[in-house]
Amino acid sequence: MKTKQRVFLLMTLPAVLLFFLFHTFPLLQGVFYSFTNWKGYGDWDFVGLSNYINVFNDMRAWSAYGFTFQFAIVSTILVNILSLAIALGLHAKIKCKQTLRAIYFMPNILSVLIVGFIFQFIFTLFLPQLADMLGISTLSTNILGSPDYAWIGIVVMAVWQATAFNTILYLAGLQTVPEDVYEAAAIDGAKAWRRFWSITFPIIAPFFTINMVLALKNFLMVFDHIIALTGGGPGYATESISVLIYRGGFQGGQFGYQSANAVIYFIIIVALSLFQLRILQKREVQQ
Repeated sequence: MKTKQRVFLLMTLPAVLLFFLFHTFPLLQGVFYSFTNWKGYGDWDFVGLSNYINVFNDMRAWSAYGFTFQFAIVSTILVNILSLAIALGLHAKIKCKQTLRAIYFMPNILSVLIVGFIFQFIFTLFLPQLADMLGISTLSTNILGSPDYAWIGIVVMAVWQATAFNTILYLAGLQTVPEDVYEAAAIDGAKAWRRFWSITFPIIAPFFTINMVLALKNFLMVFDHIIALTGGGPGYATESISVLIYRGGFQGGQFGYQSANAVIYFIIIVALSLFQLRILQKREVQQ
């Protein structure tokens, strides 16, 4: 028995070493450099907690946090509503369900940058030209060039691509709902909405929890979508925390300072994820 345990431990050792080398070690390095004034090159000195204090006094960082949370909350709500609606439609007794499922999952396998450039073309040229032809003045300008509306374009693209993955998870959850429960509810005269709210949703509540947590976490770390669509502009209107950390740390000579920003943001994401899990799992128990 001990020999088998040693074999299993030896089998997991390469994976543990790789995880430590490419994940844990860089994380510890980032925490270490957050207490220094390192620029990413040259010499450095310890500065204590000054980097962390400066983050809270940085108005550009506050603006990036505000945009990121606004984008993440709106996108999380929209992607879960759309993916659940699509999953319910695909779960119904319709023809070509397998083909439709494959089609709906396709956006998830496409590169974010490629999708971003396609949507950039749509928002920059296609929609304004189509709006001019139809006489719709509100869509005749490129929204990506507007500081007030550029974030909407990023939301549209992010939700379109993220819906595919969430739909698959909801479909997996719908497979766990017994058909005889629906039949009993139909005999009792329960309408479609009542069957969904009283039967379907309580049973797939764990999948709802997973989707909410993963979606919010992924949207909080948004990076590729912004780089492909707006580059963080106009100005700093669509600059997320990830983009700010990348630009300041790797392009602006603020590696130590942005490492502190990254540590703060890491703590925020973990705290929000744990809070979501606690609230949503408590709701699962109540149902």
